[in-house]
Amino acid sequence: MQEQVRAIPEGFHTVTPHLVCAGAAEAIEFYKKAFGAVEVGRMPMPGGKLGHAEMRIGDSRIMLADDFPDYGSNGPLALKGTPVFIHLYVQDADAVFQQAVDAGAKPVMPLADMFWGDRYGQVEDPFGHRWSIATHKRDLSMEQMQEGMQQMMQQQPDCAGGQQ
Repeated sequence: MQEQVRAIPEGFHTVTPHLVCAGAAEAIEFYKKAFGAVEVGRMPMPGGKLGHAEMRIGDSRIMLADDFPDYGSNGPLALKGTPVFIHLYVQDADAVFQQAVDAGAKPVMPLADMFWGDRYGQVEDPFGHRWSIATHKRDLSMEQMQEGMQQMMQQQPDCAGGQQ
C-alpha cells in the first residue's frame, strides 16, 4: 500500500515566503542575528551561490535563494526596491526592532502604537527586503480600526495621499 503524502510538508504553513537576494548565505547569517533565525538546510550550487535554503523564524519557515539574473530571478537590490513586506509578529517589538538595527537593518518607520492595535515599525535589511515588526496589543473590530484610521488622518493630513 502506498504511503499518503501530506499536502503541506511538516514544519510549513499554507503560505511560505521565498526570498531571493544577492548573498543568500550572508542573508541567513544576518537573519540569525536580527531575528533569531534557525537555519534548516541549504543546497549550494557550483560557484558558491545558494540554489535553495530554508530557515525558521519562530514557528514559520522561509525559503531563500541567491539571485540568478540570467534566469529572471532578481533580488530587491537589483530591482531597486520591493513592494513586499515580511510581517513578523513577536513578543517584544521594541527589542526585536533594536536587535535588527544592531545587526545592520535600516529603520524605515519607527515603532509606534498603531490604530489597529499593534506596536509596529519597519526596517529594511542589508539585502533589500522590508520587514514589519509588530507586537499585538489590543483586539479591535474593523469599525474601531476604521475610526482610528480616520482620527489619524485628521491629525496627519499628509497620510491621505498628500492632501493638506
